Amino acid sequence: MEEASQHNTKDDCWVDIDGKVTLPYLLSLSTHIRSHFSFFFHIFMRREAALLPKQPLVYNPTINCILDALGFSSLHNAPNSSVEVHSEDQEVVIALGSNVGNRLQNFKEALKLMNKSGIHITRHACLYESAPAYVTDQPHFLNSAVRAVTKLGPHELLAKLKKIEKDLGRTEDGIRYGPRPIDLDILFYGKYKVSSNILTVPHERIWERPFVVAPLMDILGSAVDSDAVACWHSFSGHSGGLFETWKRLGGESLIGEEGLKRVLPVADGLLNWSQRTSVMGILNLTPDSFSDGGKFQSVEHAVSQVRKMISEGADMIDIGAQSTRPMASRISVEEELGRLIPVLEAVLTMPEAEGKLVSIDTFYSEVASEAVSKGAHLINDVSAGQLDPNMFKVIADLDVPFVAMHMRGDPCTMQNSENLQYDNVCKQIASELYSRVREAEISGIPAWRIIIDPGIGFSKKTEDNLDILMGLPDIKAEIAKKSLAISHAPLLIGPSRKSFLREICSRPVADERDPATTACVTVGVLGGADIVRVHNVRDNLDAVKLCNAFLRQKSPRMKCSRQ
Repeated sequence: MEEASQHNTKDDCWVDIDGKVTLPYLLSLSTHIRSHFSFFFHIFMRREAALLPKQPLVYNPTINCILDALGFSSLHNAPNSSVEVHSEDQEVVIALGSNVGNRLQNFKEALKLMNKSGIHITRHACLYESAPAYVTDQPHFLNSAVRAVTKLGPHELLAKLKKIEKDLGRTEDGIRYGPRPIDLDILFYGKYKVSSNILTVPHERIWERPFVVAPLMDILGSAVDSDAVACWHSFSGHSGGLFETWKRLGGESLIGEEGLKRVLPVADGLLNWSQRTSVMGILNLTPDSFSDGGKFQSVEHAVSQVRKMISEGADMIDIGAQSTRPMASRISVEEELGRLIPVLEAVLTMPEAEGKLVSIDTFYSEVASEAVSKGAHLINDVSAGQLDPNMFKVIADLDVPFVAMHMRGDPCTMQNSENLQYDNVCKQIASELYSRVREAEISGIPAWRIIIDPGIGFSKKTEDNLDILMGLPDIKAEIAKKSLAISHAPLLIGPSRKSFLREICSRPVADERDPATTACVTVGVLGGADIVRVHNVRDNLDAVKLCNAFLRQKSPRMKCSRQ
């Protein structure tokens, strides 16, 4: 403790967020105790120091001496103002921005380099397109944020991020707040405040920038999930934490305006799903689908049906070559590809399909990979990766949006009694679906590429399907407790012609359930659905337009009119 005795000023102590010294008594007490009772010193100080991480802390050098004596992890003052963390991981938040070149590719490369540099990504925010601030004569930015864990000290972390920026083409002589291929800012570093001539944490301008706070909120949950998150909330200076900060800036009412759009990257573009509800037309290439099996097995008939759905206003076409109806027999990858690829290639060359998104309904990773290589834009997996252990890794490498649907079991077992038991269907769907999406994110699929689907008709009873349609806000709210980013993901519903409508409406013929489907779509869109998957595009598009008009009447910033 000789070194510690040389540091006796208030500035050399850890202080709480109010600037009050929290450890002076430990500094004087430690030497006395250690000289007489080294064993008791170790036990006593370990107990006292264990209480401290509950408080937000400011980095200062003296505390290293105490923690070194105890064997705790510590921050060390190193040459050139660098700081090293020698043991436990620190949870950090890093903001990303780009407005030069391929913005999304810049993000991808930055995340890859961060992981290689000892900055291990654990959570992703949604993706935002924002108008430039301060210097307005420049392109729009993409913005996001990630949570990560690292053993790097704050200044080491800063150095790594600056190197990544340089490697990706950012120069030091650029205009401040001007165009840049990548911008990586440390928003939070563990439970610490850091202040030096080159680094301030929390980042000094967090609180004034909606394009920073929006993605920051995404990587939190509505429930505080760690001591570090509790500190981040306290740093805001508001009793309501970061939630109050976001609310004071304008909160969710800001999303969808010209200056800040939450977007889904797809097909070399950005889908702003807050503008309006999208309609996904269904094309089944199977002989045994419950609704239209055998109708579109030839390329000519399939292309004709796609042309019809596009003419009626479909935004997306979802092509499936394997039936997922209850008790459907599973076919091989080769057979599924044999049905799918000729039709997919024909659809992608249709002039009418330009600007439309093509989705592939499959639970095979090999099918997903081949379809995307041919030009498909997104993958729709009814099992959310459960039926193919390679699916998440393949999707992460493909860089396409991924629809994760809730289902228990597989198509052959999903309606077995053990898969139909729910105490609270919305709450359990949210929990089970979130666990699949969380695994996808850990596997490398960022939250900004996720679409969620509660799985109407899959391992659900009739009353469960009704609860889902009426409880979409509850599902989102339940997911939000763990991840606001996933709760903000586009929500897809697929009630079209499902058997529960036969039971309720006494319509044994599938295409006679279209009016009932339209009613379900109406309830779903008013409850927050962003994409509706349907067989009858024309009638359901009318329902969507009307629902968007209702929502726009209620709040002009909600669903905008369809052009």
